[in-house]
Amino acid sequence: MRRTLLLDEDDLIMVVKEDIVRQIDDNRGEMNRTEFVNYLIQCQLKERLNQQKCVSKLEFQSFTRQMTDLLHNFLEFFVSYGMSMNKGQLDDTVQALNRQLESFLDPGPELEEF
Repeated sequence: MRRTLLLDEDDLIMVVKEDIVRQIDDNRGEMNRTEFVNYLIQCQLKERLNQQKCVSKLEFQSFTRQMTDLLHNFLEFFVSYGMSMNKGQLDDTVQALNRQLESFLDPGPELEEF
């Protein structure tokens, strides 16, 4: 197995296979070998950092469920507060809120798509 030394300016020496050097030379354009290898490394590092900034599917589903639970608790509080203020009499607004509260308990098919 033949290996080639990349020698550019006063940079460190990297030992790579000859076919890798050929690929570098074919794709580097006006850049020298060191600049091209540095560019590739920087691109990979940036891509990794960007991937870490994204939210995973599981994290998003957890967040969605927590928001639904929060809204459910919020509506439950106001429905029970409204019932205590009306002393047990349910008017149309409270009944509509109660139906909406029940709809939030069922996650529905849209959460299962993820």
